[in-house]
Amino acid sequence: MADFNFNNDIEVQRTFFNTNVTKNVSFRISQLKKLKSVLRANQGLMDKAVYKDFKKGSYENYATELSIIYNEINNYIKNIKQWSRRIRVKTDIANIPAKSYIIPEPLGVTLVIGAWNYPYQLSILPMVAAMAAGNTVIIKPSELSLNSSNVMAKIINDNFDANYIKVIEGGVPETTALLKEKFDKIFYTGSTNVGKIVMKAAAEQLCPVVLELGGKSPSFVFKDANLKIAAKRLVWAKFVNGGQTCVAPDYLLLEKGVKEKLLLEIKKQIVEIIGENPIDSEAFVRIINPRHFHRLSKLIDKQKVVFGGGTIEKELYIEPTILDNVSFDDLVMQEEIFGPILPMIEFDSLDWAIKQVKDSPKPLALYVFGKNRYNINKILKEISFGGGAVNDAIMHLANVNLPFGGVGDSGTGSYHGKYGFDTFTHFKSVLDKSTLFEPSIKYAPYSNFKLKLLKMLLG
Repeated sequence: MADFNFNNDIEVQRTFFNTNVTKNVSFRISQLKKLKSVLRANQGLMDKAVYKDFKKGSYENYATELSIIYNEINNYIKNIKQWSRRIRVKTDIANIPAKSYIIPEPLGVTLVIGAWNYPYQLSILPMVAAMAAGNTVIIKPSELSLNSSNVMAKIINDNFDANYIKVIEGGVPETTALLKEKFDKIFYTGSTNVGKIVMKAAAEQLCPVVLELGGKSPSFVFKDANLKIAAKRLVWAKFVNGGQTCVAPDYLLLEKGVKEKLLLEIKKQIVEIIGENPIDSEAFVRIINPRHFHRLSKLIDKQKVVFGGGTIEKELYIEPTILDNVSFDDLVMQEEIFGPILPMIEFDSLDWAIKQVKDSPKPLALYVFGKNRYNINKILKEISFGGGAVNDAIMHLANVNLPFGGVGDSGTGSYHGKYGFDTFTHFKSVLDKSTLFEPSIKYAPYSNFKLKLLKMLLG
């Protein structure tokens, strides 16, 4: 195994960061505008690369990746000046006369480790947040989406100085070597198991981390839901990107009596949205590699298939698949599915269903379909999850005013919009004290009078 050393890559970025150029708001805005221009100019190359990786079409690439990046860039360009200003806060009585304020400042040299399932969005979006906050960035895309990784490296490395932004390609050896270096922030998107490795490595350097992980995200569907709309939104959310989405509905929790009607609507919507032959549809991408194909194939219990279930290994193709009569003990319920398989579980008691979710690791997302506000609020209040939606799925990610991130096993930290800016920012506290006078109360010799005065002033 090759011995990789990226110390020089980090040091040239640290040297550049210490020139204070990136702290200039005008510089940040100009670089974000440049990035947007470069991405737009190379959109065709990016489309071809992601299609080679897992047959993801240009429409879906734009809708689920590039448009989100452009929107985020626009949001930062609009708001960086305001978010970078000093923040005045009140001064306590013990420090009067004085001014108190907070200075937002960039952290320094940052590392972004991207994921393969949305190779552009999940590498570039955190990079954009880091740039907006005034940091330098090393990006390590996933090696599984190799063609997309190659294109990102070419586009970014050809258009930006390596002392500011650099893409480093490779697999586990390269990532392991990078994690041995000293960064000021590490941002990782991927599996919980690898997230633990990243966090352990970061702890050796006392480096703060953001972990965007995954989990089994439930979708509750009640009898009073608009089942046609629920089915349409669930089908899109579950099967977009071939089900390879960290916030996809992982399984359905169905109120007793809703299953047959909902299943009928789901079948109709699969045909309507994806087509009668999903293998020929531009709206249904392939599984990323043979390892994940075989992992997913083992999760399909043929006796419980009520729709789909077909697989073609040489095409890395798995049909949109619905499983019925599933229990929490089944194999498909033991791990995040991350593919086009949707299990259904019925419940009589909402308390029982909530307990099943609470007894599992905290999910990254949760969705509720229904009209009864008591049921909706009960779920939102009692279950801890990263983020979610009522009567929709996945679309909460599109709102830049909502933080995106997990909790517990599904992650730590958040980003998108102002939350991404804050993630890559240190908020430096400053007390700016007057020299007009200095009260003697805090200095010895102490006295009962001073103590009484202290208690009167400070409580």
